[in-house]
Amino acid sequence: MIPDPHGKRLISIPEANPAICSEFSDSQHVDVPYGTRITARLISTGVYSPLKGFNSSHEIENILKEQRLPDGTIWPIPIMLPIGQENFGSLKDGDEIVLRDVSGPIAILKIDERFSIDPVYAGRRIFQTEDTSHPGFARFLSRGNLYLSGEFIKVFPYDLPFSDRTLSPAETRERFKKAGWKTVTAFQTRNVPHRGHEFMHMKALDTTDGLFINPVIGKKKSGDFNDGVIVKSYDALVNSHYPKERVLVAPLNYEMQYAGPREALLHAIMRKNFGASHFIIGRDHAGVGNYYGAFDAQKNCEAFPDLGIELMKFNAASYCRRCETFSFSDSCGHEPGHKIGFSGTEVRRMIFNGTMENQLLIRQEVMDAVTSFPEPFQI
Repeated sequence: MIPDPHGKRLISIPEANPAICSEFSDSQHVDVPYGTRITARLISTGVYSPLKGFNSSHEIENILKEQRLPDGTIWPIPIMLPIGQENFGSLKDGDEIVLRDVSGPIAILKIDERFSIDPVYAGRRIFQTEDTSHPGFARFLSRGNLYLSGEFIKVFPYDLPFSDRTLSPAETRERFKKAGWKTVTAFQTRNVPHRGHEFMHMKALDTTDGLFINPVIGKKKSGDFNDGVIVKSYDALVNSHYPKERVLVAPLNYEMQYAGPREALLHAIMRKNFGASHFIIGRDHAGVGNYYGAFDAQKNCEAFPDLGIELMKFNAASYCRRCETFSFSDSCGHEPGHKIGFSGTEVRRMIFNGTMENQLLIRQEVMDAVTSFPEPFQI
């Protein structure tokens, strides 16, 4: 069945008229970094339910140690608002402020607390490393040690990329209901689909009513695929090879953190809020480089039996020349030498070279969609 939202209530923050910005003094307009706008949308539309704003120092400490909020609700990564020294010194607890970036006002926030953290300690708990080559850890350190907590009063309307395709949890839940889907598998991705992904999707549709493909768009690390490439490639695959009446593709504006096991748990919570009853977790979910073990993400999610969403823990998919079919590496008895694995690195190499040396790796329709972009990768 479609699960209740995380924390039992789907959060929705009302919108504000931009004209009310004039009611706030200049000192109450606070400049915030890139990504705050996206985080505000995730909170205000309920993707981050049950959060209503940014975590407090007490909540952060509990999250870092237990992967739970103080009330016991599972929450693996603190949602934090960094603040500059000048603003930190001029603001006080209880102030109502307008958060803004270069694009304009984002939201009205009531400050609960101003506090400092040890960013190395916090980053080590979140990312399991102090290596500044880790993109998530490096970005976390760059945000300093001063933070604000507080709840949103209102958010300002604004468009994000692919606004015409993105859906809120309230909207996806309504879509699932109208489609008659009582069970839904969610799939998170930041890559173009290869045949291994397709095999996972078909396996999911064997056991659930619908498939919710929720590709991440937004700022990612250099070398990841551009947003348009991801969306267009999935559209091409679904339109050509999937039962369209059982699949929903809706992109998600979200800033990847590459936090491996903890981020996999957060991704599961987010899809639970969207209304998915099942969530696919593959090998090295939300990982980067060699910072996490192949199945650490699955193990971390398994450690929380009260998560409220069923995990689909797939092993790596491969094609067996002896079987002449696709399978998971642990479900075929033939030797590894008979198998063709599915590698994101190999997909990138083929796309970079503009060749289709391995027809079993990626669909022609997907390759055509990707190569229609002059530059498919983020720089």
